Amino acid sequence: MAMNVQGSDDEPGVMSTINTTPLVDVMLVLLIIFLITIPVITKTVPVKLPHANNIPTQTKPQDITIAVDAAGNIYWNDKLVKDDNQLLTMIEQQAVKVPQPNVHIRGDKDAAYKSIGHVLYELQRGGMVKVAFITEPRLGMQ
Repeated sequence: MAMNVQGSDDEPGVMSTINTTPLVDVMLVLLIIFLITIPVITKTVPVKLPHANNIPTQTKPQDITIAVDAAGNIYWNDKLVKDDNQLLTMIEQQAVKVPQPNVHIRGDKDAAYKSIGHVLYELQRGGMVKVAFITEPRLGMQ
């Protein structure tokens, strides 16, 4: 900060205001230096992240498709499942196969999360390991 205290012949009087321009300049330079150096200082563990590709699912005949509609009805390969006991029995029959088949869950976008979560719970109880969700790709994203 600068302040002119002495008067001269060219100046009519004492300048009594503080000149803040040099202060602002110094602060901007410090801010720029800080913004440039902080990413260099940040340390992270070097890992190679996987690249994700949207690959269409290849359905195999042994894959199981479980669909849940908006009303919460559960379908096993296009056949309506009557109750939880029947669903659990069907899951347990498939879980003992070697290799275990994949389960694809197709949930209606208006279905309650509770219905989909219930199917996941039953799959876990039955011993199924390979579970995937089938979704529609967004338009324009290929």
